[in-house]
Amino acid sequence: MPTKKQHRNCAMNNTFNPQRMRISRSLEVWKMGTFNYLRALKLQEKLGSDRKACKISDTLLSLQHPPTYTLGKRRTDHNLLVSEHDLKNIGAELHYTQRGGDITFHGPHQAILYPIISLRDIGLGARNYVEKLELTMIELASLYGVKARAGQKGETGVWVGDRKIGAIGVRISSGITSHGLAFNIDPDLSYFNHIVPCGIADKGVTSLRRETDMLLPAEEVIHEQLISCFAKVFGFSNIVWKDNASIISYNQIIE
Repeated sequence: MPTKKQHRNCAMNNTFNPQRMRISRSLEVWKMGTFNYLRALKLQEKLGSDRKACKISDTLLSLQHPPTYTLGKRRTDHNLLVSEHDLKNIGAELHYTQRGGDITFHGPHQAILYPIISLRDIGLGARNYVEKLELTMIELASLYGVKARAGQKGETGVWVGDRKIGAIGVRISSGITSHGLAFNIDPDLSYFNHIVPCGIADKGVTSLRRETDMLLPAEEVIHEQLISCFAKVFGFSNIVWKDNASIISYNQIIE
């Protein structure tokens, strides 16, 4: 249990200091493969609590989910076009969350990042944070000759023309982030037919595979490139890869 002195130190760490922007900053990365959505949610809650208490450093979860639809805190159920029973028939789950944003789909062949970081430590507000998440995906797309852009008024995420390639939905509590971004590498886009993606009815959805003329490498390579883009955009100079034993230990706590 943190002492009073540790709590004071934590409070000091959560106060923005411009001098920190010039200090080498480390990001701990957990490569988790395919991971159940509810377990990932519990893990984010535990890590968020630990980050708030200064028990861990800034952390990034890199993963993908089995077919899963999620709704944000606005509860826009009308943008789900089929019943929950129909979703079960296609092997998909539906979950309600406390993140921002509208309904979206997560599934195989997406690259998902869930940052558990202190915005106060790096002096970012919510809007700038989201803009940097957008830039992270724009940078990744550019590696494959794809010109992506941030959403215009009324649009969220990252787009190629009028087709969405990356979604963003975040939660910020006491300056600590959770949830994050999902970039379409080569998912089955038919899953998006069952929803109004992000609540925007007249736009399409696309993927890196559809938009690039380049031969894509193994998906693990693209996941690592997305991590590198995130670290670059957010100014992390050192990436520390979490070992499997530590990940297993945390998994046991949330089970």
